[in-house]
Amino acid sequence: MTTQSYKEKITANPDIMLGKPVIKGTRITVELILRKLSEGVSIEELLTSYPHLTKDDILAALSYSADVISQEELIAS
Repeated sequence: MTTQSYKEKITANPDIMLGKPVIKGTRITVELILRKLSEGVSIEELLTSYPHLTKDDILAALSYSADVISQEELIAS
C-alpha cells in the first residue's frame, strides 16, 4: 500500500472520533485496528467483526501508522 493509497482510505476530522484518523466513511479508528491486531485478532476476524472494513482498509491503517512512526523522533532515556 503506497502513501497515495492510504490517503484515499484514511481521514481525520475534528467532528468525527475527536479527530483521530479513521477509515473514510466509518467511525473505525486506525488505533482500534492496531489494538485489535496487537491483541492477536486476525485480519479475517476483523473483517467479520467489522463488515464495513476491507482488507485494503486494514493495510492502509498499517501503512499510515508506519509512516507516522517513521517521522517521530525517539528520545533516548
